[in-house]
Amino acid sequence: MIYLDYQATTPLAPEALKAMLPWLEQGHANPHSPHRAGRQARAAVEVARDQVAALLPSGGRVVFTSGATEALNWAIKGTGGGIVATAIEHAAVLDTAAATGRPLTVMPVDGEGQVLPGPIADGAGLIAAMLVNNEIGTVQPVAALAEQAHGAGALMLCDAVQGYGRVAIPDTVDLVAISAHKIHGPKGVGALWIRDGITLPPLLHGGDQEGGRSGTLSPALCAGFGAAARLMAARAEEDEAHVGRLWSLAVERLGSGWTLNGSPDHRYHGNLNVRREGLDVARLMSDCRDIAFSAGSACASGSGRPSHVLTALGLSDRDAKSSIRIGFGRYTTEAELMQAIDRIDTAARAQRL
Repeated sequence: MIYLDYQATTPLAPEALKAMLPWLEQGHANPHSPHRAGRQARAAVEVARDQVAALLPSGGRVVFTSGATEALNWAIKGTGGGIVATAIEHAAVLDTAAATGRPLTVMPVDGEGQVLPGPIADGAGLIAAMLVNNEIGTVQPVAALAEQAHGAGALMLCDAVQGYGRVAIPDTVDLVAISAHKIHGPKGVGALWIRDGITLPPLLHGGDQEGGRSGTLSPALCAGFGAAARLMAARAEEDEAHVGRLWSLAVERLGSGWTLNGSPDHRYHGNLNVRREGLDVARLMSDCRDIAFSAGSACASGSGRPSHVLTALGLSDRDAKSSIRIGFGRYTTEAELMQAIDRIDTAARAQRL
């Protein structure tokens, strides 16, 4: 199997697994217990917290959560006033915003997936924008949106799940949601960064272990998250160069007949979303069943609906459903990517014969 679905999840880094194993094998103490074993587990959690915080703005605190979905729910439900979000946000933002019953304003994007900011409605309390889009890889002007939010008296929430450790997070944001399994860490743990001076009412009740967030933390998951974050920092330049080279090779190899979805310039290069006229994506995935790639967000797979991200760019339902997403990164080799691209392209062309 050639794995090219890095936006859905990334392979676990060996270093993250190594950091987790002692807490899975022997370190079973509750990190919130006062005895020595509990304090040792707590120390591991705090080391991980510092490692995760090192890739985030200063002047705030990291609160561990079960993942980015919980972090986004907490940030949105814990603030007041109207909500402003871009049209290409993840469902964890758009669905949560709709569920609050508060006024929701959706900012459109242009044909390359770049937000088109408009006047902020009176009474807005929160602006939410992705740093890097999970479907098309475009990078949003989060700093400019944060300035606009603060000018309107609102807070700025950044969904940095796809960009954390890869694209700098502006210092002016107020809330940041991140997830371990998108940076080669384990599934089941994420975090919400909260700027100093901001207090959110609890989303979960029953212990307040994290100072606003209840629930027993897993030292193993936290340690894995911390190790993955530390590795992202250490390998930042190497990973960026590797991904950039893979992107250039993949785009050149695909050749004519494929059209890029999203901005060619303002983007993270580990995400290649392309379309081909009349492509039957289900048939393509069946023909290339030993290659893991995607027809869009894993969270919306099987819905039968065209991607809301691609239709927001102005694509027709037909074009949106003729698009695929190829995601690659640190552990993708040039040889396997070229092999996969050739097979995908050959299978796509065969549909027209």
